[in-house]
Parts: sequence; structure tokens; C-alpha cells
Amino acid sequence: MKRLISSLLLSLILSICYSQNVELLIDNYLQAYYKLGRFNGSILVEKDGKILFNKGYGMANFELQVPNSPQIKFRLGSITKQFTAMAIVQLEERGLLNTNDCISEYIPDYPNGDKITIRHLLTHTSGIPSFTSFSEIEQEKVLPVTPLQIMDKFKNKELLFQPGTEFKYSDSGYILLGYIIEKVTGKSYSDYLNENIFQPLTMSNTGYDNPKTILKNRASGYVYEDGVLHNADYNNMSQPFSAGALFSTTEDLYKWDRELYKNTLVSDSSLKKIITPYKKNYGYGWFVDDFYSHKKVWHHGYIDGFCAVIVRFVDDNICIIILSNLINTPILQINNDIAAILFDKPYRNPDKIKAIKIDEEQIREYIGTYEINPTLKLDIKTLNNHLFSQTTGQGKFEIFQKEKDIFFTIDFESEISFERGDNGKIIGLIIHQNKNNTKAKKIN
Repeated sequence: MKRLISSLLLSLILSICYSQNVELLIDNYLQAYYKLGRFNGSILVEKDGKILFNKGYGMANFELQVPNSPQIKFRLGSITKQFTAMAIVQLEERGLLNTNDCISEYIPDYPNGDKITIRHLLTHTSGIPSFTSFSEIEQEKVLPVTPLQIMDKFKNKELLFQPGTEFKYSDSGYILLGYIIEKVTGKSYSDYLNENIFQPLTMSNTGYDNPKTILKNRASGYVYEDGVLHNADYNNMSQPFSAGALFSTTEDLYKWDRELYKNTLVSDSSLKKIITPYKKNYGYGWFVDDFYSHKKVWHHGYIDGFCAVIVRFVDDNICIIILSNLINTPILQINNDIAAILFDKPYRNPDKIKAIKIDEEQIREYIGTYEINPTLKLDIKTLNNHLFSQTTGQGKFEIFQKEKDIFFTIDFESEISFERGDNGKIIGLIIHQNKNNTKAKKIN
């Protein structure tokens, strides 16, 4: 008996030491990113149902100087999709639909609706182009719309491939799923989720982000542009609808994670379907892959001024939830580094990120347009003696000099090395990222 008590006491002491060490490492890591101006938000880390870390950084509202905390509500972006998928699976269990059904059964006039199934929509294998990739979305995102009006944006577009043959991430597919939920239940998407998911799980700080609602502890969204903090563009949340319109807190998403180990909402067999990877490791509203051989079930979300990620290491009973109201936050990099801390693996320490000061004459050498391929170019621009890199169709990232002709970005693990010709002038560059080296020649 004494040996058993001693063993239990030792296990308890080791557990406390582990928790304290993890908490210190994570806090030091996040403080470093915060000081670099690249983290603003809230994070919760849990293991075996116990919260190891739960803290906010920066401001929920800079104008009013309201600090971030675990109770602040952030927009989730595409993390919304896992709730939409759960609703569909619930309705299948209740006999109101079947994921093998063609969508023509619910939307009779939808083009190619007799070829596209609900499962195709869930797994991004429908071939329907994502309306969020259309150029006009930037001008239209401020306007209130109905699901049918959103559908009109993409329903007559040509399919990218035959349904079921390929994977292509599509917000449009999840808009259709939200419409189907409303059609078969006779309720609004928001009401259905409240009554069938959020209320049963006591997720009282989660819901559909209606801009007219007075919402306590709602975070404002921000963006760094050219090194200056700005309010993010306005986005009417009826536009992303069932593909990206929810808000939540880290503590509510902690409840969500815990319930996904049970069969409170759906049966065990349905939960297995949800996290079964189909094409490109995508299940029903979740990516499924691994990190250092640990099974990883996860999703991220981006929407004007906000980014978010929830990662569940289901075999280890670990969950990392990061919600940020700064769109520039390198959220996937931060998540991977925190996971590495938990699994005692190497990680990128932002305290060791050092830049060399570069003068105006040197900056001018690097400015120009670099061609990766005929349709993809990278621009190196300057503003107030700072250099920025921008790839076609993507945002700008500030780059910092590491050594002569070699630059890096704080926002993710990537380096750019510039190449010189025999005359000493810049003739091209190489992008080093994810163990890949991509060359680009200077064309302007």
C-alpha cells in the first residue's frame, strides 16, 4: 500500500511539474510573438480533459483598450464548417436526409444536382467552385444576402471536375449544406445549431454572428498593412453563412472538444465518419493527418480581421485552440510550435528571430517583380524603408534581412535568398519553404 501511495504521489508531482513547465514555455513563446506584433488573441491548451494553459494576449478592442481574455468572442471563419457537418450527420441519424442523396432532392433546379451528393459537399469533392475565390466578392461582402442569393453567385459556374473524382476546397459546398439544413428542418441555420448543438453542450458563448446583435465581449478584427495596424474591412456575416459565420470563445470550443469524445450529439459510428479522411485527408469539416506520428484532427479559419485554429490530437487526448483578432497572426506556425512544446520536439523560438538593419540604398537593390511561372509572380516592394513580399493573389508580408541577400518573415517559416549575376546585380530569387526551393527570375 505504501508503495502504491508513493507511486501515485510521484505521478502527481511529475504531472504538476510537467504542467508548470509547459505553461512557462508556452507563455514565454507567446509573449515573444506578442512583442513582435504577430500575436493578438486567446489560447487554450488541454490534455486529458484538464486545462494546461488558458490566457489572452493583446487587445479585443484597441480603440477602447479592452484586453483579450478566455471570455472574448472571436469570429471562427471556416471552423464553422465542423458545426455544419455535425448538423448534417445529426439529420442523417434522424432520417431527414442521407449523405448519399443527390442534392437535386433538396434543390431541384440546381445544375448537375443529380450528380452531386451531400457527401461530395461535406468532403469538398463536388467540383463546385468556391464563391470566395471570385474577384467580385471583395465589393459584395458588405451586403446582406440570403442563402439563395449566395447560391446564385456560383450555381451556374462550370464544375471544376466531375463530382467525386478530385478534392478542391469549396466554401460554396458548405453554403449548400446550410441551405439543406434549413430546407429539411424548417428552421434557420442559426436556430438549428443553437437548439441542437450549442444549448445541449452549454456553449452559451457561441453562435451565428449577426452584426445587429449587441454581443457582450465581441472582439474587433484588425490587420497589419504596410507595418501599420488598421481596422479590418467590414464583412456582413450573412455572406459566409454556414461556411464561416460563427463566433465562439476558447472555453466554449474546449467544451466542444470534450463532447467529441462522447456520443452526446451523434453515435460513435457517425463520429468515426466525421473524422474519416477522404480525398486530400479531409473528413466532414475536419482535416485528418499527423504531426510527429501523432494523429491530428484539425481545422483553421480566416475571415477579415480574424484567424483561428482548433487542433485535436485524439490519441493523446490533447487539444490546442487559438483564436486571434489579428488576421496576420501566423496561426498555423504558432500551433505547430506549441504542439512541439507539448511533445518535446524542436520548435521555432521567436526570441531568437534577429534581423539586420538594412539601409535605403540596399533596399532598392531588391525591389522588383519576380516570375515564378507565367501566372504566378512575386513582388518585392518597399514602404518607409521596410521591405514587403507579395505573391499574386495573396497578402503582403514584411521580410527582414538575416544576412546579405537572405531574408525571412516572422509570419511563417520561409526564407528568400536573392541571386546575383556576374555583374553583381540581382537576377532572381529562391523561396525556401517546407523543404521546397522555388526559383523566380527578376523580370522588372
